[in-house]
Amino acid sequence: MGYYNPPRPQKWNFTPNSKEPYRMSRTGLENFVRCPRCFYIDKRLGVGQPPTPSFTLNSAVDYLLKKEFDVYRAKGETHPLLEKYGVKARPVSHAKLDEWRETFKGIGFVHQPTNIHFYGGIDDLWINDDEELIVVDYKATSKDGKITLDDEWKESYKRQLEIYQWLLRQNGFKVSTTGYFVYCNALKDRIAFDGKLEFDIELIPYEGDDSWIEAKLIEAHKCLMQDQIPDWNKDCDYCKYRKITQSLEAKSKAEKQKVTEGKAGDKPPFDEGKLF
Repeated sequence: MGYYNPPRPQKWNFTPNSKEPYRMSRTGLENFVRCPRCFYIDKRLGVGQPPTPSFTLNSAVDYLLKKEFDVYRAKGETHPLLEKYGVKARPVSHAKLDEWRETFKGIGFVHQPTNIHFYGGIDDLWINDDEELIVVDYKATSKDGKITLDDEWKESYKRQLEIYQWLLRQNGFKVSTTGYFVYCNALKDRIAFDGKLEFDIELIPYEGDDSWIEAKLIEAHKCLMQDQIPDWNKDCDYCKYRKITQSLEAKSKAEKQKVTEGKAGDKPPFDEGKLF
């Protein structure tokens, strides 16, 4: 326990008018899209949201998929999954691919208007017959029925893929507008577990549109430059939690103050049980 230890040292926070580019990950921009207030408290004030437990099974699936596609990458061949879906592409080889896959390195670009070093760690890259790079993202789940990208919460998945497409383009690469999600769905209809999970693997195409990214980066920078914390976000669960707890704390303090004043004035004893 005790892994959550805010605030961060100031050197890791955004400092207005600093000459050094401020490093911000793909997740940072996603957090701004979701809630500017939480984003500001994190990046400007150094108090991020408590981390969620890591999904180690998902990480294992990612790792094994990378190993599998790397076998075909080394041979310069396509993968059976691509052949199954009629995708004319193959895993691409690049000297920096391993670096681009690292969470805290990734592929990055210094956005000159904001002086933000924006970066993100990709899962995989393929290349098609037109020599365009194809962004690929691995996902793991376990659900009944057909997997689609229609769920509202999957909008963040789409933004994630579009950010990777944008970063590659900023680095001078020719990038296909079509990206792919390799979705591994753990099956629950087997007779016995037998110490193993079996998956159906689906390839889901997505037509990315990265035209929103530059404007959002500028908005995020403008947010960080201001000296006031943005307003509460009614659609943010973290904001709701903070606001409710602050309200309850204020109410509790007010009630305790009444108790103190009542004792000082020799009033009837206060029943604290009515508060809790």
